[in-house]
Amino acid sequence: MFGPFKPTAPLSSGLLWKIPWRLSSMQKARQRKRLRAVDTVVAVVDTALKKQGSSTKEVERWKAGMPREEEMRPKDKYTIFDRKEKRYRKGIHKLPKWTRVSQRINPPGF
Repeated sequence: MFGPFKPTAPLSSGLLWKIPWRLSSMQKARQRKRLRAVDTVVAVVDTALKKQGSSTKEVERWKAGMPREEEMRPKDKYTIFDRKEKRYRKGIHKLPKWTRVSQRINPPGF
C-alpha cells in the first residue's frame, strides 16, 4: 500500500518482539543473583525453623532435591531441557516467566 497508511517495517517483516538466541552477560549475572537469593531464603527459613526445633517437608525436600547455585553447571544455570529442540536444550530466557520459575533440575544425561 502507498500513502499515509502503509505498513511499517516491523509489522511487515515478522515478529516485533525478537528474542536474542543467547543470554547477555548481564542477564547471566542477574540469573546467578536470583539463584543465590533463593538459596539464601531457603537457608534462612531452615535455620529459623531449626531454632524453633521444627522443620517442614517442603524445605527438606528442596534441600535434598535442588542443587545450590555453586553446585550447578553453567549448562544447567542458563539452559533448560526441551524435547522439541534439536539438541534438547534451549536458552532459559526463552521460557515464559523464566525469572519467576525455578528450573534447576533437568533429565539425567541432558
